Amino acid sequence: MKKNILIISRSFYPMNSPRSFRTTELVKEFARQGHEVTLLTVKDDEHHIAFEDEYGVTIKDLGPLHFPEIILNGEHGLSRLFKRIMRRGLLQLFEYPNIELLFKVKHALKTESGYDMLISIAVPHSIHWGVAKAMKGKGEVADLWVADCGDPYMGSKIDSYNKTFYFKYLEKEFCRKADFITVPVEDAKLGYYPEFRDKIEVIPQGFRFDEVEIDYSSYSKHEVPTFAYAGGFIPGGRDPRPFLDHLLSTDRDFKFIIYTKSSDMVKPWVEVSSGRIEIRDYIPRKELLKILSTMDFLVNFENQSSLMVPSKLIDYYLAGRPVLNISANGIDNEKVGRFLDGNYEQKYKYNGVERYRIENVCSQFLKLYDKVEGHVSVK
Repeated sequence: MKKNILIISRSFYPMNSPRSFRTTELVKEFARQGHEVTLLTVKDDEHHIAFEDEYGVTIKDLGPLHFPEIILNGEHGLSRLFKRIMRRGLLQLFEYPNIELLFKVKHALKTESGYDMLISIAVPHSIHWGVAKAMKGKGEVADLWVADCGDPYMGSKIDSYNKTFYFKYLEKEFCRKADFITVPVEDAKLGYYPEFRDKIEVIPQGFRFDEVEIDYSSYSKHEVPTFAYAGGFIPGGRDPRPFLDHLLSTDRDFKFIIYTKSSDMVKPWVEVSSGRIEIRDYIPRKELLKILSTMDFLVNFENQSSLMVPSKLIDYYLAGRPVLNISANGIDNEKVGRFLDGNYEQKYKYNGVERYRIENVCSQFLKLYDKVEGHVSVK
């Protein structure tokens, strides 16, 4: 039975981020299956009008965001220190600048109703907070509300600072009002308050496997070991620095290409690598996958916390190259050496890849609707 689905997300095409991919793939696949799909986001007419026409969806505008981000790039000395303190302080005290989305979402939902399913997508979690504030009664906007989460908020283990205590009230409010909370991995349940864990369902990141055409037979080994990483870094979590230290200590010839926006974290190693380490900015996902498919191997840095599993591993799977998995507990020097020698016997082993197909992911969301007993369609 076809559903009328409302999705709310800050991150969407053409943004390059795991949450943007999550939203974009859900919107496209639900529409492909014939459901009526409405997306509520910060609309970019340049890209989104064409997207609406191509996929037959409706994109509504949350409106422009007025709270500016505090940018550190290009700042030095006392100016950089002052801005870092200000950015951290505003984030800790007010969840600035993302708190603005609470009010944007709450206001936008005043005129929305008649949906079978509402899926709100974090991060930022202020998206969920805004939905919770707008939900005055059961079924007011939709029969079913699913709050989809990447990383936990209050229970996050990737930040060196704990969240300020009063945000727990916003967290508990959305957890209480949502019919279901979805997380990408089983261990992520531990990042949420125990009283809400019975409504948590595991639905992984979804990908359309046949969307990217890659000629795997065209790969040829490089004269110099050439490998790549694509994604962000987290100090003390998804941390590349011990690996970079080891690579440069070997005095071996190699080429390590890093696609990231976290360039400040690795610049010191780039500067002393004599060209062996290169930083590149993010590029469109389809283009990136084709480049990754030409590498000798790919690098994955484990998260410090098991509450998170990088979605990039599925992109690596689609790229078709062996993966060197770097443990958060330390560098296995011998394994790294074997990869540099072209021996990939210890490559990362994938498990249950089929569950990441976007068709299966959308099916899991739709099954949540059937789990709610006694709901009455608002149509």
